[in-house]
Amino acid sequence: MSDGGTGDFAQLLAIAVSRRAGLVERLRAEGTDCWRVFHGATEGLPGVAIDRFGALCMVQLFRAASADCDVSALVEATAGHDVGEAIVVVDRRRGPAHVVVHGDHADDEYIAREGGMRCLVRARHAGQDPWLFLDLRAARRALREIAPGRSVLNLFAYTCGAGVAAACAGAREVWNVDFSTNWLAIGARNAELNGVAACQRFLAEAALAVMRQLAGIPVGRRGKVPHHARIERRQFDVVVLDPPRLAHGSFGKIDLVGDYQSLFKPAWLSTAAGGTLIATNNVASVERDSWLRALERCAEKAGRPLRDVQVLAPDADFPSPDGRSPLKVALCQA
Repeated sequence: MSDGGTGDFAQLLAIAVSRRAGLVERLRAEGTDCWRVFHGATEGLPGVAIDRFGALCMVQLFRAASADCDVSALVEATAGHDVGEAIVVVDRRRGPAHVVVHGDHADDEYIAREGGMRCLVRARHAGQDPWLFLDLRAARRALREIAPGRSVLNLFAYTCGAGVAAACAGAREVWNVDFSTNWLAIGARNAELNGVAACQRFLAEAALAVMRQLAGIPVGRRGKVPHHARIERRQFDVVVLDPPRLAHGSFGKIDLVGDYQSLFKPAWLSTAAGGTLIATNNVASVERDSWLRALERCAEKAGRPLRDVQVLAPDADFPSPDGRSPLKVALCQA
């Protein structure tokens, strides 16, 4: 739809729902009731995304959405499908500082399920993003397969979806690391909700400071060491590295475009021999193969070449016709 309007949205949505029928059947079979219903970036309406989280349906509008987008038409068409009981519109077109949420159930909490794991979700909250990133489902599925009996380090944990998924699958120990106490509090509630709080540790610390200490790398620069928790050097069987695109902090800059290696090296050195590092990069401009080559070079320079790498694509509810999904996930074998 070249003009970004909503006139043909009902037809576009019907096509998207039909295209997902097989996937939805498989997801339900594995205990999942949350998925992307419509991915406007590649399904005809840029800037519009519709996500189901159990009984909650979120119609999200991003910057690419047309300014004259007919929101009521989006809601009306969406309501004609099996998308849950409550539809809430989250309008992000004016940027993160001006998010507007519409809907009678915007402040209600719901429980979504993924692979049997239960997760809290709410449309309106203090942050900008949903409490569960649906495009990481394939990565969490892979994590569940390798987690039983293992120790897991979940870096940039947000609401701890990966850590709780690992614990639900039988991980013996999970560390969730995130600078935000608010997000970790949601993660702790998710752990309680699933009965796996006993094996979880929640560290409200800068991920860079934690992983550098685990890897035996100096924390500070130029002799300046900001306050941080003291962590003994050790390794984990599984490490999840899911950083934000760009961030600045006391322990350095996070830049997935210009310097992913500064994150990958300490995470890799924190991964035990025979273990797995699950690394992500969600920047569309970063080409997959060049990113993988950078990981390989970084591992070699660190003295621990990658034994094997498996690349995961998001599930089919995040279609990428050219095969170049913005989200790249690499399972790196130590």
